[in-house]
Amino acid sequence: MPIHLGPVTRRQFLARSLAAGAGLALAPSLLADAKPTDADSWALLSDTHLAADRGRVERGVNMTGHFKSVAAELLGLAKNPAGVFITGDCAFDSGQPGDYAVLAELLDPLRVGAMPVHLALGNHDNRERFWDAFKEDKTAKRPLKDHQVALLPTPRVNWFILDSLEQTRSTPGLLGHEQLQWLAQALDANPLKPALVLIHHNPGLNGGNMGLKDTLLLYEVIRPRRQVKAYIYGHTHNWKIEQDPSGLHLINLPPVAYVFQKGEPSGWVHASVRDGGMRLELRCVDRAHKAQGQVVNLEWRT
Repeated sequence: MPIHLGPVTRRQFLARSLAAGAGLALAPSLLADAKPTDADSWALLSDTHLAADRGRVERGVNMTGHFKSVAAELLGLAKNPAGVFITGDCAFDSGQPGDYAVLAELLDPLRVGAMPVHLALGNHDNRERFWDAFKEDKTAKRPLKDHQVALLPTPRVNWFILDSLEQTRSTPGLLGHEQLQWLAQALDANPLKPALVLIHHNPGLNGGNMGLKDTLLLYEVIRPRRQVKAYIYGHTHNWKIEQDPSGLHLINLPPVAYVFQKGEPSGWVHASVRDGGMRLELRCVDRAHKAQGQVVNLEWRT
């Protein structure tokens, strides 16, 4: 894996909504004809922290409300992105079944809108309960039995989605030897196309025990393999883009849910890949935020 949720038909969506007693609360865009898809466009989301209680408020934010705002913007785009990534902490705190039930329900409009969704895990998720919640949906074959890893090939880039969940509700993350070995082998088997690596946890190089424990071992894999162009992560609830000495881009996605520091943006990132690089546009939940619409153009290392 991770679990890849493909599009669902309107008929399937209606059946699910009626079965759940949700009524016919469809957005107008879901009743319209299918929109074209931009094969080079991607929606990057992180840290949704959805709770079973849709009214739950944390740090002054209703997580369900924020997610619905982001979903509405995605559905309102002139062209569909080729896919939606959520890089972990899908659930509120400890990955309860009710959290994932809400996640599945809130993702359905995107899937009806013909947007595939690719899910990874963070430290507030529970791997077994997550798998159980989506067991009836078609999923990709797991290259590793006990972790959610995947290679998603696309026309311009290969997306590598890793699983840094070591223990639910334990802040730091870990990939481990088996996962790093798989990544090295998969990269070596795909050397010609740019590779983008998505992991929930941030690089853990600045002291403390908050980020990815085996960051140095990860760098030993991805830095010398020059097709790897970016390490994309969440976890810190902060929007930041850096470049390390090897030329690798480090992209810290904002949270969909709440921020840790007042004034930081919450929202998502619209990524457009191109030959030689990628354009990133920050889309804030608060459209009046000073960072709304910020654009960063990345050039790939050679």
